[in-house]
Amino acid sequence: MNTEHPLLFALSESRAFGDRVAATLGLSLGEHKEREFEDGEHKIRSLENVRNRDVYVIQSLYSDPERSVNDKLCRLLFFLGALQDASAARVSAVLPYLCYARKDRKTKPRDPVTTRYLAQLLESMGTHRVVALEVHNPAAFQNALRCRSDHLEARRLWVDHFAPRLAERSVVVVSPDVGGAKRAEAFRQMLSRRLAREADMAFLEKYRSAGEISGQAVVGDIHDKVAIIVDDLISSGSTLVRAARACRAAGAREVHAAASHGLFVGDADQTLTEPALDQLVITNTIPPFRLTAKAIQDKLTVLDAAPLFAEAIRRIHNGASLVELVEDNA
Repeated sequence: MNTEHPLLFALSESRAFGDRVAATLGLSLGEHKEREFEDGEHKIRSLENVRNRDVYVIQSLYSDPERSVNDKLCRLLFFLGALQDASAARVSAVLPYLCYARKDRKTKPRDPVTTRYLAQLLESMGTHRVVALEVHNPAAFQNALRCRSDHLEARRLWVDHFAPRLAERSVVVVSPDVGGAKRAEAFRQMLSRRLAREADMAFLEKYRSAGEISGQAVVGDIHDKVAIIVDDLISSGSTLVRAARACRAAGAREVHAAASHGLFVGDADQTLTEPALDQLVITNTIPPFRLTAKAIQDKLTVLDAAPLFAEAIRRIHNGASLVELVEDNA
């Protein structure tokens, strides 16, 4: 066990989330200075002595009105490198939302495999470990990185939220496509254990061509049940709305949705006002700043993922297992 507490930093864009992680651990964030130059360049340096310390840098990689995802990534990489040069023992990147995780393979000739390039950038800065929540393809994430990686999952947060609200009602967990069936099944199993009864499983057809999504058939019994659609992220909301409408058409009594990350780009603010959807549950890895419509705000619930990351950091630092963070023995 490491007897010295971990040293945590959070870059300015993720300061609020980092404060919550640190507070859960009974710590304060390390002090650092971020300086902007007139030509658009920047410099970030630690104001703490990091020599021979285990350091964790928290940065959620999404675009917001202040900085693009590429700006945030560049700032993270330079700070990781600066900490290495300052003789930190180990530097870990804690990424509540990992950018470019959806581009993990070639889908057209001469396509980039950006997930792998991102992994190489992190490794080139001497990153010891990468911790991320619910990436699009966990296998691709783990295979792309040669350094240590820990993939956290949100299903325990979802179960904690939904289980007390389901009482004796019949429940079906729905994957919006076949590719997400494994994630949905893991959630279904954990929810079933918590409810002490079996939840059902269903999935939808989904075809994507030239950016257009089609497919409406539901595989599984949804009639007169509470449907919970689970996915890793919500981008424009079109996939989720398609799934919600299909569930309603198949006779679902209520339709709820749970996703780890809410990007809410494009017309999501209006798309997700869809009346077929009763509730939308996300985590705070990305603040829902793009959602302004009252109709969606009234049905939105944001779960705090900071305690999950705090516990992961505590266990990593002390050499303990992370299995209990994603498994549920209740």
